[in-house]
Amino acid sequence: MARPLRIEYEGAYYHITARGNEKRKIYFTKSDYEKFKGYLAEAKKKYGIIIHSYVLMSNHYHLIIQTPEANLSKAMHYINGSYTTYTNIKRNRSGHLFQGRYKAILIDRDNYLLELSRYLHLNPVRAGMVNRPEEYPYSSYKTYISRSKEDILSEDVILRMLSNKEGDAKKEYKEFVESAIGRELGNPLKTVYGGLILGGNKFIKETLKRIKEDNWQREEISHRRELKAAHGIEDILQAVCEHYRVSKEEVLKDKKAELKKATIYLTKRYTGITNKQIGELFGGISYSGIAKVYQRFAKQLEGEKALKKKVSEIEMRLSSVKG
Repeated sequence: MARPLRIEYEGAYYHITARGNEKRKIYFTKSDYEKFKGYLAEAKKKYGIIIHSYVLMSNHYHLIIQTPEANLSKAMHYINGSYTTYTNIKRNRSGHLFQGRYKAILIDRDNYLLELSRYLHLNPVRAGMVNRPEEYPYSSYKTYISRSKEDILSEDVILRMLSNKEGDAKKEYKEFVESAIGRELGNPLKTVYGGLILGGNKFIKETLKRIKEDNWQREEISHRRELKAAHGIEDILQAVCEHYRVSKEEVLKDKKAELKKATIYLTKRYTGITNKQIGELFGGISYSGIAKVYQRFAKQLEGEKALKKKVSEIEMRLSSVKG
């Protein structure tokens, strides 16, 4: 079964969700909700994660967290593992509590964090559980709009997007959330790219550059083609042309090995184009020929610092290429 990639880096923001096995309950009593929050607090201490928003529903949860250290997997393994053990012992059960792995979506902080936090806080309202978000006891919303504080929560980042004055920010956040009650609110999670990234084109491209080469070789990756298609061949050609100061025609017809090999390598690395399509672009190179060029060039990069520097500079240019 295909599994989503995990991209971990310092300072990353994530929307995390996990559901009960077969959509069954994961919280049964008030003490269960509190126990789960206790594990969030422990994870915060152990792994330094920052929790910006949370909503705990009966059979699933939503978290918006930040990882100052690149340790999402460790933190989530602790949270879900600890809570599963607690529940199994308390309810004399065994086996999985959660349905598969948790889902982690990387968030473009500047463009989506505020909107996503509102969407999460309105989840109980959309589910018909309460009429107003502050009526739901198992979310971070009350802390956002009142003077109350929670040790596990860091609401300052989101509130400061509205005002630098705490009182004004809380008031504006309340108005921002309540303005969406009773009207059709677009789900920001519907625009997630490749099942992994919520952000604008530049953020998507920057994020994909963080994926290690060996991860692409795993056959079980879900959304592989979509993830690798964030850049098109025109993006690659533009970046190569700018770096080498040559025309597109010169790149495609170039007889110098380095230019052609670098372009083929980057095209395979950053686009969803097939070997056959790449071969046709370069004048009829066979499928296996493209594969060999890619593999040999990748190995060449490991031993030649100067060449690796050139390719890195081209990759830097890709982040500024408009998609």
